[in-house]
Amino acid sequence: MPRAAHPLRETVLPLILLGGDTVLTFAGLCAGYGLRYHTPLSRWGIDVPDATLAGYLSLLSLGAAMLIAAFVHFGLYDPRLLLRRYQSLNAILKGAAFWLVTYLGVSLVLKFDPPISRLFVVIAFVCVVGLLYAWRLLVYRLITRPGTVGKLQRQAVLLGWNPDARALAADLRQDPAHPFKLVGFVRLPLDPLDPGPTETPRELGRLEDLANILARETIDVVFITRLDLPRIELQRLVETCERAYVDWKIVPGAFDIFLSGLHLQTIGRVPVLGVEELAIRRLFNRGVKRLIDLAGALVGLVLSAPVIAVLAVLIKRESPGGGVFFRQVRVGTGHQPITMWKLRSMAPDANASDDARQSTARTDARLLRIGAFMRRWNLDELPQFWNVLGGEMSLVGPRPERPFHVDRIAGEIPHYLPRHIAKPGMTGWAQVNGLRGDSDLGARVQHDIFYIEKWSVWLDLQIILLTLVRWRDRNAY
Repeated sequence: MPRAAHPLRETVLPLILLGGDTVLTFAGLCAGYGLRYHTPLSRWGIDVPDATLAGYLSLLSLGAAMLIAAFVHFGLYDPRLLLRRYQSLNAILKGAAFWLVTYLGVSLVLKFDPPISRLFVVIAFVCVVGLLYAWRLLVYRLITRPGTVGKLQRQAVLLGWNPDARALAADLRQDPAHPFKLVGFVRLPLDPLDPGPTETPRELGRLEDLANILARETIDVVFITRLDLPRIELQRLVETCERAYVDWKIVPGAFDIFLSGLHLQTIGRVPVLGVEELAIRRLFNRGVKRLIDLAGALVGLVLSAPVIAVLAVLIKRESPGGGVFFRQVRVGTGHQPITMWKLRSMAPDANASDDARQSTARTDARLLRIGAFMRRWNLDELPQFWNVLGGEMSLVGPRPERPFHVDRIAGEIPHYLPRHIAKPGMTGWAQVNGLRGDSDLGARVQHDIFYIEKWSVWLDLQIILLTLVRWRDRNAY
């Protein structure tokens, strides 16, 4: 018999989230109304007559209903997203952006009375996204407690034991709140008799015992990590999973990167699987990303100018012998060199020994006192808005490295060079996940490849939002 889905995961929690989202969505719209008409923001934009709360109440209710409908459309209440907070944020951003355009369009066609203020819609968008993100973060922290998270996880088993299975097991093990909980692995023919180190998951049996294992362990999903089995064996194990109502997934070890770019096409009568053009490289998408970069860089330069001026004075006071700004050659898109600008955070002669280090240590004697403060809060990187404005960098992308380190790392870390497909960024997917400075290079590369592979406007907006929330970087020295 198939494993009965826990009602908390399938019904109770999605309904709680739906109810909370509805209340906070309406609250966000009301907050947008209050900010638009009862704060100094009321002096901006076109004056809307009779914009009373009573007159707007029906429009606020319609807006809330349309927002919830958009969230449902983008899968926000799918139980599989309960333990995926970043994917949930992505769905919130997509739904809210879709609502922003649709709500304005509907208001123009139906001629609402009182008319909808465009400024109100933009402010409400920000309020709704902010409230829902805070609410979802609170829920995530509650449901990932040890007593609750197990009821939401799906029981998983690995079919086969090889390097791919070992890597997947390590990923599942290091995150106690992962949507999948690893129960163990099933040994396949030709698997090594010695499973490896002590952290190897429990061995549940052999392939011929798979039906009993699925029933005994109440498994939800099987990860097939080897495809070198005879065709009849592969067919038999898939049928075994189907009879037990267990999902099965294949770990495609032949492809290490750009899996989402794989497309099936035919050459003559032969089906061929290969990598097509990635979304981040398409002309239209590059244009959209560039527009976002230009807008963000202009806003960033205006807002950061007073901060840079104050930091410049402090830098000169502590270290009068050097300049305020520091420039360094890094490797950009297409492996081309770029000159990256930063506020100087070290002694004037620090660059002479910089090639010896991949990242700056917390106790580096070359650091200025104000430099340590700037690095901790990422303030030394504010001048890079100029790099973004000039088109050498993007707001979001893999962090650029120095040529010396790129040449060295490329020989040590698999799939390092493809990260230069995209423009380097001021922030990125690896950075918002804490992978900066003295962190695992392999994990950073994996996050960069994930970003390039999964790129979308919504992912960029999500990373920018997470960067603002997590401005202080615990790994930056």
